[in-house]
Amino acid sequence: MQKILIIGATSAIAEAAARCYAQRGDALYLLARNAERLDALLADLKIRGAASTAGAPFDANDFDQHAMAVERAVSTLGGLDIVLIAHGTLPDQKACEADATLALKEISTNALSVISLLTDIANRFAAQRRGAIAVIGSVAGDRGRQSNYIYGSAKGMLAVFLQGLRNRLSKSGVQVLTIKPGFVDTPMTAAFPKGPLWATPEQVGSAIVQAIDSQRNVLYTPFFWWGIMAIIRAVPESIFKKLSL
Repeated sequence: MQKILIIGATSAIAEAAARCYAQRGDALYLLARNAERLDALLADLKIRGAASTAGAPFDANDFDQHAMAVERAVSTLGGLDIVLIAHGTLPDQKACEADATLALKEISTNALSVISLLTDIANRFAAQRRGAIAVIGSVAGDRGRQSNYIYGSAKGMLAVFLQGLRNRLSKSGVQVLTIKPGFVDTPMTAAFPKGPLWATPEQVGSAIVQAIDSQRNVLYTPFFWWGIMAIIRAVPESIFKKLSL
C-alpha cells in the first residue's frame, strides 16, 4: 500500500489517476479547490477500493498555507510515498496580452504555486531518501507559440525547474517525473474542436501511474507527442516566427 497526496485532485486527469490508485488499494489524501466535488471524489475512491481517503479544500495561490497543507496530509497518511501535482488553469491568451496583472496571475497559478509546493515536498523526500514526485506540465512548455505563450512560458519555467530538481534529488533516491500531455479532452478544453490527436483523461491518468511505477523521468502522453514536439523544436526561428501556431 502506497501513501499518495494528489494536489489539484478534481482535475479530470488527476481523478483518473486517483481511480487507478484506489483500485490498487492505496491510501489517498486529496487537495482541491472545489469542496463539493472533492467530497464526491473521496466517496467514489473509497467505493473503488482505496485503503483510506481524506482531503481538504485548497487554494494553490494561497502560498502561506502550502507547508501546512502538506504537513496535514503527511500526518493523516502516516507518511508519504508519492505526490502528484495536477492543478492549473488555461488562460485567455489575448486577455493576458492586454493585462500584465492577469498574465502574472496565470504564471503564478501554473508555475510559481507549483514551485512553492515542490520546495517543501522536495525537502521532505530528500530527508527520507525515497519517494516519487510527479507534476503535470504540458507540451506547450517545449516552445513558445503566439497562440498560448503565457501558458507555455509557465509550463516551460516549470519544466526547467523540474529538470534541476530531478538532478538534485536523484542523489537521494527520489524520482521526479515531468508529465507533458498533449491535447486532452477535459472540461478545461471543452470549447476546443476535437480530433485524432486528442486523448481521454483515463488514457493520460493510466500513463502517469505507469510512468511513476517504472521510474520514468519525462512522460509525453500520448507517446506520439514526443515526435511532434521534436519536430516543432527543430524548426529554425526564422521560419517558426512566420508560422501561425
